[in-house]
Amino acid sequence: MWAASRPSRPWLREYPPGVPAELDVPGVPVPRLIDEAAARCPRRAAYVFYGRRLGYRQVQRAVDRFAAGLRSLGVRPGDRVALILPNCPQQAIAFFAVLRLGAVAVQHNPLCTEEEMRHQLADCGARVAVVLDRSYATVRSVRRAVRLDQVVVTSLVDYLPRLKRLALRLPVAEMRRKLARVAAEVPRDPGVITFAEVMRRSAQPARQARLDPARQLAAIQYTGGTEGRPKGVMLTHRNLVANACQQHAWDVGCRDGAEVTLGVLPLFHSFGLISCLIAPAMRAGTVVLLPRFDPDQTVRALRRHRPTVFPGVPTLYDRVLDTPGVGRRELASVRLWLSGASGLSDRTIGRFRELGLSGLIQAYGLTEASPAVSANPVDGRARNETVGLPLPGTDVVVVDQDDPRRVLPPGRPGELVVRGPQVFAGYWNQPAATARVLSNGWLRTGDVGVMGPDGWLTILDRKQDLIKVSGFSVFPSEVEEVLRRHPAVIDCAVLGLPDERRGEKVVACVVEHPAYPFSAEELRRHCGRFLSHYKVPAEFWPRAGLPRSAIGKVVRRALREEYLQTVTR
Repeated sequence: MWAASRPSRPWLREYPPGVPAELDVPGVPVPRLIDEAAARCPRRAAYVFYGRRLGYRQVQRAVDRFAAGLRSLGVRPGDRVALILPNCPQQAIAFFAVLRLGAVAVQHNPLCTEEEMRHQLADCGARVAVVLDRSYATVRSVRRAVRLDQVVVTSLVDYLPRLKRLALRLPVAEMRRKLARVAAEVPRDPGVITFAEVMRRSAQPARQARLDPARQLAAIQYTGGTEGRPKGVMLTHRNLVANACQQHAWDVGCRDGAEVTLGVLPLFHSFGLISCLIAPAMRAGTVVLLPRFDPDQTVRALRRHRPTVFPGVPTLYDRVLDTPGVGRRELASVRLWLSGASGLSDRTIGRFRELGLSGLIQAYGLTEASPAVSANPVDGRARNETVGLPLPGTDVVVVDQDDPRRVLPPGRPGELVVRGPQVFAGYWNQPAATARVLSNGWLRTGDVGVMGPDGWLTILDRKQDLIKVSGFSVFPSEVEEVLRRHPAVIDCAVLGLPDERRGEKVVACVVEHPAYPFSAEELRRHCGRFLSHYKVPAEFWPRAGLPRSAIGKVVRRALREEYLQTVTR
């Protein structure tokens, strides 16, 4: 038991006007948010995708039809359904449809390598997957090993506006080249069916399965693990609804049926899932979906759709600001810049200030908390060198890293421990790992921070050596495991080092085999076979040996300091 009693909450007097200290979370399943939005604002655009607008009533009907189609494929309550999709209408429809049946959505990065995909699909035990056509080849290569019975394939072209679809099919060389960039040929293997065919499989739309939102899993989100293998974070319907409620309670300026969110963050990431899918549905907001981040496309969306909410990461904001021709005029419609995943730099904060932009707030969270834990106020009192105050209904205490039963006073650094309705149910199939971080509703975050006397939180460091590349998590042990498979590598250690474009970059310190010549390019190609592109080291640093402690652990701090001194010289 880490923090059995309810801690004192000195920050209550600091809450912005209109923000409640506690929170009543409705006991409803996640798809009910779409139903209620469709009842209130049936014609309000739920999603905009390259100019095509899908109203809430239209989305609700699509969810019900797709859920019925999945049911005809054998999906039952509690089953896991893999979603391997970028930001597109099909991702939203499939996610809500899976939850409509009482099944569990398991989201995967469509850029996963074969090895990453094989592990995650085998771990969750999904028998049905909804896959982007351009990712089908990866799924096909592992399908037999993971026993996928049915694969539903879709293309970004399917939900483009009609005129754009027609243009892409014209017998013109340039148009065909464009089509090749967004679509891929899919062989009609056994058990492969298109998204449209699933929608037509049942004439009777599915209704919401009866379930207990506090107990029924809604999603499994994979995150990195300290042993190098991703762990499945189990999130209930209540977790996700609660975190959406917390975000809306915090955002006192949010207007029902009037907000436009720019959906650049990937929906398969917990930050994007809440901020760009579930929270907007709760307030009948519109989401402008972009399948991937491209600065020029993002700026065009800002100009055309005038979003009011832009969830992102600091490096993403910097790249938008670096785009030629971007100024206050393109960005002025955004009233809330919700920044997470890594800390805001003074440079980024200063650039917003120079342009006269307001509403930039630093938030903090982790996948195990659905993900938001704290945020800076949106009323102009942000202290973005901190991560703000705990969200309504959330308790945060700082404990001794070696003795988590000992709560530290304000001003003393220690590990952040969190309790609230957004805290996850545990790790999928990993009871020992769950017991290490979860006790009596309290979550050990693994992050080292300090709480001021007024309740404001500051993150000082990561307890583990997690690397954040453009907001994505990279665990050194995962990269090291791949590197050690190469015959040229005797030993290695992976570090995260500062990078202006991506926040951090992955640097591999490699002890090479004396009989095998060192080649950074060869090691880069080797890593690219097994790791997503953002996990592949940006630099390979050859070394004669690695500094180690008395018990044999690599002293990463010494390596980091030596590297930075070398770069400075």
